[in-house]
Amino acid sequence: MDSRSDLATTPFTADDYRTRMARATEAATAAGLAGLLVAPGPDLAHLTGYRPTADTERLTLLVLAPGHDPVLVVPALEAPDAERAPGAAALTLRDWTDGTDPYAATAPLLDPKGRFGVSDNAWAMHLLGLQKELPDSSYAALSDALPMLRAVKDASELARLEAAGAAADEAYREILQVRFAGRKETEIAADLAALLRRFGHSQVDFTVVGSGPNGANPHHEAGERTIEDGDMVVLDFGGLKHGYGSDTTRTVHVGEPTPEERRVHDVVREAQQAGFEAVAPGAACQDVDRAARAVITDAGYGEYFIHRTGHGIGVTTHEPPYMIEGEEQPLVPGMCFSIEPGIYLPGRFGVRIEDIVAVTADGRGRRLNTTPRELALVR
Repeated sequence: MDSRSDLATTPFTADDYRTRMARATEAATAAGLAGLLVAPGPDLAHLTGYRPTADTERLTLLVLAPGHDPVLVVPALEAPDAERAPGAAALTLRDWTDGTDPYAATAPLLDPKGRFGVSDNAWAMHLLGLQKELPDSSYAALSDALPMLRAVKDASELARLEAAGAAADEAYREILQVRFAGRKETEIAADLAALLRRFGHSQVDFTVVGSGPNGANPHHEAGERTIEDGDMVVLDFGGLKHGYGSDTTRTVHVGEPTPEERRVHDVVREAQQAGFEAVAPGAACQDVDRAARAVITDAGYGEYFIHRTGHGIGVTTHEPPYMIEGEEQPLVPGMCFSIEPGIYLPGRFGVRIEDIVAVTADGRGRRLNTTPRELALVR
C-alpha cells in the first residue's frame, strides 16, 4: 500500500478525473442545474488536470451535463496542449478555429432553457456570448450553486496537502535561524520564498512579513521597513507543492518581548487551540470561528480580531469552506482549511497563528502544520 509520501507524488490518472467529473455532474443535478460550465482556473485544474498556459480571450470551457459525456471546448491552436492534459482521456475535445463563432460551437452542447453553474472566474464576454446564443438559458456562480465542489479531498489530495504543509514547516524552522534585526521586511520575505522553493514548492503565492506596527495589518505586503530589536513580526507564507497549497502563519519576536506582547500571543495561541478543538465531523464551519473568537473576546481583544477564522485550501490557497459566523455548512471528513485567529493593535503590533487542519473520520481534526505555536524569539 502506498505511503503518504508515495501518494503525494503519484500522478492523478484519467480515472481520477473521470470520477471527479461524474461527481460534479451528480452534484449539479442534485442542485437543480442543467450542467456546469467550467472555465480555466482552479475548478478546471481540479476536474481535468488541464491548466492552459496563458490567460486568453479565446473561449475554453468544460461542459458537464447529465446524460452526456464531458466535453472540453478549446481553441484549435491550444488543442494539442489540451490533449496532453492528465484527464484528457476522460473527456471529448471540441475545438474551434479563429474566425468562427465559439458560442455557436458550444450552444448545441447545452439545454437551451437550462440553468447552469458557471465558474466564478469565467470571462464576462464568454457568458454574455452564450446568453446571446441561448437567450432562454440562465446561470449561477459555482461558489453559490456548488460551494463545496472541491472541498472534500481524497487520500491523494490529502497527501499532497500534507507534503505542502511539511515543506512550509521546514521553511519556518530555517527562517528562525536567520538574523531579523537590521534587515528589511523584503529581505526576510525573499528568504522565505527561497526556502519554500528549496523544500519543493513550484509556486510561491505570498510571503507576508509584518514587523512592528505593520503586523497590525493582516495582509501587509513586505515593505522597506527595517526590522528592529523589540519588534513582533508576523510571518504568513505559502504556495503550491505537487499542485496543492500550503499556508501557515507564525509570529516571532526580535529579542525579549514585553509582558503585554506575551499575553497577546498567548491569547491568540489559546484561541487557535480552541478553534482546533471545535473541529469534528458534523460541526458547522461557524463553530470553529465561534470557538476561536470567544477566547479573544473574553480576553478583551474582540474588536481587534478583524477577519474570519479560516478558509479552505486545495488547488488554490484560498477556497471554500470558510470558517466564519453564518456559515452553517457541516464539516465533513476530508475537508481541509486554515485556523488562523489574530489580534491586531493599530500602530503597535499584531499576532496571528495559523495551521492547516484536516477533518478526519475519527471525529477530530488533524494539523497539517506541526511547528511549535509558542512565541519564538529571533535575533
